[in-house]
Amino acid sequence: MTDKNKLFSVLEQIERDRNIKKEDIFAVVENALVAAYKKQVGKNSNVIAKINAETGEMQTIVTKTIVQNVKNPVLEISLSEAKKINAKSEIGADIKITVDAQEFSRIAAQTAKQVIVQKVRESERDFLFAEMREKIGQLVNGIIYRISNRTIIVDLGTTEAILPASEQIPKEEFKIGQNIRAVITKVDKTQKGISVVLSRATTSIVKKLFEIEVPEIYDKVVTILNVVRDPGVRTKLSVTSSNPKVDPVGACVGIKGTRVKPIIDELRGERVDLIPYSLDPLKFIASALSPAKSVVVNIVSKDSKKSEAIVPDNILSLAIGQGGHNVRLAAKLTGWNIDVKSLSQKNAEAKSKSVNAGKETMQKNDSKNNIENQSQPLAIKGIGPKTLEILKTSGYDSVEKLARATSEELSALSGIGTKSADKVMLCVKKILNT
Repeated sequence: MTDKNKLFSVLEQIERDRNIKKEDIFAVVENALVAAYKKQVGKNSNVIAKINAETGEMQTIVTKTIVQNVKNPVLEISLSEAKKINAKSEIGADIKITVDAQEFSRIAAQTAKQVIVQKVRESERDFLFAEMREKIGQLVNGIIYRISNRTIIVDLGTTEAILPASEQIPKEEFKIGQNIRAVITKVDKTQKGISVVLSRATTSIVKKLFEIEVPEIYDKVVTILNVVRDPGVRTKLSVTSSNPKVDPVGACVGIKGTRVKPIIDELRGERVDLIPYSLDPLKFIASALSPAKSVVVNIVSKDSKKSEAIVPDNILSLAIGQGGHNVRLAAKLTGWNIDVKSLSQKNAEAKSKSVNAGKETMQKNDSKNNIENQSQPLAIKGIGPKTLEILKTSGYDSVEKLARATSEELSALSGIGTKSADKVMLCVKKILNT
């Protein structure tokens, strides 16, 4: 095998092993040959290098101008020398001269090697970046090889990744050398290479684990519509089935929990609620409050998506969840605001409303009576209208009030004398004794 064929063979191997196109390597070698020639002859040289893509044969060609008297041998050639190369040469024309690359091939090889190594690294970095970018959102396996301030460095095989403390399940503990599964959430290029960020706190990991464990999800018979999560505490998934014969919840749980148990174990005991999706918001909200049962849901406002859920007193805390996490996740899953109340709370509210409504009715009636009393004139047979008007204006607007007064009090009123006062009192007694 000739040296050129050996080079060609090496380039093909680099292309296979390093995923760098042969044409890119040819360009590197060509540039290296040009740089080596210019370094040896002169930087102003008009030189090009070519490599035959089929055979790997290299050519270095220098272009010079034909002149009578050579003043710049780097760019010019005499007519007599040019005719030795091409008998038809003429003054003022350009001539292309093939140069033996052996004289500067060693320098070119060193330059090309450095550039190719750099090119290989860049290509590997670009290839790895593209490969990792395609895996964003995917579940990957790795081995923990370093832990620093709760930040975990994971070996993914082709590169390393970091699992920040903020992306871990609370109270989760790891050891160096331990296998770990996580979802790739972010991939960036840095000066040092590729930065890959993992997460075990994202909802994506739950969805991916179910896709692995449940064939019906892979076959698209069962669909996960939404996932909400409080990492380390509880996860809720809404699921539906395209086949009426397939129970989406049962398919995800598996016989005796065989499908959901490995997922719960992977999530370090995190509780998982599988909620059958329903177009009826009353049923969907009631199911979303699982594990609470016997839930009665009322729609408070359809426009603002407000609802209330009434539960038995003994499961109120279960429906709400520790720190409100259960009702909060149910609200996120359904998209409805949910106000959870116990049955006794609801009854107390209803009773309070009834009492308040009764009081309000009484107040309205009293007010109405007062208005009616104020609007009706005081009438006592035998007493003139002028006297009656004075009494009413002074607050004696009923027979009952006049009965509690004395003649002295009435005669003290402006416009009513002693005789008139005695007459009023006499008339009032007659009315009361009638």
